[in-house]
Amino acid sequence: MTSPWTRPDAQASGTAHAPQAGRPAKAPGTAGAPRVPGVAEAAETARAPRAAGVPTAPGPAHAPEVSKSAGSPGKAVPGAVPGGNAEDPRAADGGVGGGAERTRGTGFKDPSLRRSLALFQAFLHEQEDPESCYTLLARDAADQVEAYGPVEGRVVVDVGGGSGYFTEEFRRRGAHAYLFEPDVRELGPAPAGSTVVADGYLLPLADGVADVCFSSNVLEHVADPQTFLSEMVRVTRPGGLIYVSFTNWLSPWGGHEWAPWHYLGAERARARYRRRTGRDAKHTLGENLFAVHIGSTLRQVRARDDVTVVSARSRYWPFLASAVAKTPGLREFATWNLLLILRRCPP
Repeated sequence: MTSPWTRPDAQASGTAHAPQAGRPAKAPGTAGAPRVPGVAEAAETARAPRAAGVPTAPGPAHAPEVSKSAGSPGKAVPGAVPGGNAEDPRAADGGVGGGAERTRGTGFKDPSLRRSLALFQAFLHEQEDPESCYTLLARDAADQVEAYGPVEGRVVVDVGGGSGYFTEEFRRRGAHAYLFEPDVRELGPAPAGSTVVADGYLLPLADGVADVCFSSNVLEHVADPQTFLSEMVRVTRPGGLIYVSFTNWLSPWGGHEWAPWHYLGAERARARYRRRTGRDAKHTLGENLFAVHIGSTLRQVRARDDVTVVSARSRYWPFLASAVAKTPGLREFATWNLLLILRRCPP
């Protein structure tokens, strides 16, 4: 079994090649694809299997129009996301960016001990109460995005959002939010109408259509993180925001359901999980879980000329969230989950 995010050029022949890593990818061709208001025409990714009731592309009638020509920049969505410059991104309605404290949405300050404890408690009960866990996480993530400006009226692209908790929260806040998920098993029995079964390496979107491109805890499930990030950058408009978080391999949670025993080796950890639970683990290293590290990811992102790094911090730490991510060696173990806020540079 291979990961849904395995590069297309490593799968069956006839699938389009993934865009080159480190560079904004070109949009796939649109010949013969259906027209969709609010997003580009679906092309190569329309070949992906579809869940019952899931459309090949989203698009409420009120969504902004974008370019329909392959490889051409999408029409800029009217009104930039408020946020000022990358060093001091302050929202027009009083929200603040960077490491400043705020009390919006969840009511928690970020970072704060109260917030971290609430999230940790939710994670402990994820298996028996996933609804509460992921609803809280989605509200928290939306708060983090809105630190850089309100999402109301903006186009938000959620890449790999699974059951759609994040997409639903953005829509609740007034955004035109769309979910792009490659694995139909993750969608649940009733996917939202704005859901598209699509590969994150080849999103069926025109260049520069998104005000916010969002990805929560997906990068560690991607065989080629740089190509994945390049596609997120491509679909984000100049000045738009890119939100990426991931659990790094050396985090205590790096092995996911078989953590922290991954420190003793992936196969040994999987075998222990099987003995304790009587079932196979969901994740297999090298198939649908990959060893992604903080230092190398930061170096690669900072070397790009199409984004600036607005923030690089621990997503869940209650204090020193930015400082811990700056300390080589220590950050690989102590960060737990790295949150990157990037801003798309002008072409």
